[in-house]
Amino acid sequence: MLGSGDSSFKMPVLGRGQDRLVTFFAAIAIVTVLYLGRDVFVPIAVAILLAFVLAPVIMVLRRIRIPRTVAVVAVVLITFLGLMALGGMIALQVTDLVAELPQYRMNMRDKIKSLKDAAGGSGTFERTMDLVQDLSREIDGPQAGQGLAAGAADGRPVLVEVHQPPPGTLGTLSAVMGPLLHPLATIGIVFIFVLFILLQREDLRNRFVRLAGAHDLQRTTAALDDAGSRLSRFFLAQVALNASFGAVIGLGLWAIGVPSPFLWGLAAAVLRFVPYIGAAIAAALPIGLALAVDPGWTMVLSTAALFLVVEPLVGHVIEPLLYGRSTGLSPVAVIAAATFWTWLWGPVGLLLSTPLTLCLVVLGRHVESLEFLDVALGDQPPLSASELLYQRLLAGDPLEAAAAAEEHLKQKSFADYADGVALPALRLAQRDAARGVLDEARQTRLKETLAELLDDLPDEAGETPADEPGAASPHVLIVAARSALDEAASLLFAHRLRQSGTRCETRPRVGLGRPIADEVSLLVLSYLSPATPAHRRYTIRRLKRDAPGRRVIVADWGMEEGKTERFEGEDAVVTSVAAAVEAVEAPPAPVASSVVAPLRAGAA
Repeated sequence: MLGSGDSSFKMPVLGRGQDRLVTFFAAIAIVTVLYLGRDVFVPIAVAILLAFVLAPVIMVLRRIRIPRTVAVVAVVLITFLGLMALGGMIALQVTDLVAELPQYRMNMRDKIKSLKDAAGGSGTFERTMDLVQDLSREIDGPQAGQGLAAGAADGRPVLVEVHQPPPGTLGTLSAVMGPLLHPLATIGIVFIFVLFILLQREDLRNRFVRLAGAHDLQRTTAALDDAGSRLSRFFLAQVALNASFGAVIGLGLWAIGVPSPFLWGLAAAVLRFVPYIGAAIAAALPIGLALAVDPGWTMVLSTAALFLVVEPLVGHVIEPLLYGRSTGLSPVAVIAAATFWTWLWGPVGLLLSTPLTLCLVVLGRHVESLEFLDVALGDQPPLSASELLYQRLLAGDPLEAAAAAEEHLKQKSFADYADGVALPALRLAQRDAARGVLDEARQTRLKETLAELLDDLPDEAGETPADEPGAASPHVLIVAARSALDEAASLLFAHRLRQSGTRCETRPRVGLGRPIADEVSLLVLSYLSPATPAHRRYTIRRLKRDAPGRRVIVADWGMEEGKTERFEGEDAVVTSVAAAVEAVEAPPAPVASSVVAPLRAGAA
């Protein structure tokens, strides 16, 4: 309060919900700025990405003792002149193609006539075409001459049109050069930015480190290294692969006889940067031209076959080998990013959508407040294997859980799955039960779902028993200490023992007082829920009384290895399925110290 002795001022601390709200509005503000300032940000984005492509080339030149300035200027100049020459060749190809199109009109008429004959002459196809023509005439309305004659005949006002005089030489030059000035100016700005970015690369990096987080140089440097290596590798691989794809397509179209094969090969290389639909568009253009050029259907079918063979080979065989397992983006993220960036920046945004989204994912992996970007757009599983199993057990869905377990068992053993996936999932359940958010009914449902999952797993998964030939396998009774989650852990351990050829049975906590059969040679007390020393001593005494002379192993699944303690009457204490199997298969003598916890001194 004003006037009080404490004159200090404290900034309000934002809660988690408020922090997310601030992030949301900040994202909206950033998107708005990117949209309104796209004429400025598009050249900068293109320049930065082009700098990533050219940086490895400059590094190679620096290694052979070429000065930085000379290397940068030479590489940028060669790239600029190469793109200009490429643009000129494209313009010549387009001009030649446009000049040749009228002579293909007769072939198109013959194709349409053959399609009409194939559709039944004056049948459905012809009626459809007549309907389209009628609708077109209705939409276009009467011609200008017809409207003028009708108006003069019945005395209605006559439509008068005012035409501008034909432009002069300067007007014609302005009309021709106007549409070209903006792209040329943009290209010039891009290369100026590329030149200065490459010349001041280290200085810009240091400034970014200062702005992004000089207090945490390790994280900032890791983010920069990850972004730089991932983007450079991705861009170079994509440029090389798409250029090779365009070259193969161009040569194939030249062999087939399609006009302007260089143009279509270049279009295929450029359009393949567009995710998913680029190759289809690149195929549609030469196929349509082949349809007009060839009087028959051979050229059309050959062109279609060329794309149907080359694109799957590149996309599904060469591309995964060249890029590695993935680019770091999920398929849904690629489609969503293409839609978003196209809306934001048009066709240039479509071409830049994948690399720009990849930058966002890299930021999400290294900046804690932007972690949602990695979760939403990255290709890493959003849930770990144990979290996914726990979620499916809560949902009562053993089918998806069994499918994931079978995929795991194709590469690893069931013991690895039990200790690496299933037990951590049950520990998550026990944590929720301790917090009071997982009641007994849901614990029972989770146990039953796990039992169905184990029944669905193949019997051949697992390892062979470690017993010596001729040795009698122990008969094991696994007793759940307290809850349904203890029973679930018992079922998991019992499944592993049966795979090893060990005879075993499980019993819930309520069955403690029932007689124990004489063939039972070993007892396992299964704990997932935390137990007090008094509870363990009491339970062990009851088991020893009901089955005197039998070994008793305590499976404390919720504890970490090395943090357990063994009380009187307990022959071993284990914390994992692998250690429990080792303790069961061990001879009655004391088991190894790596498996059995030391006896607690002075335990009553």
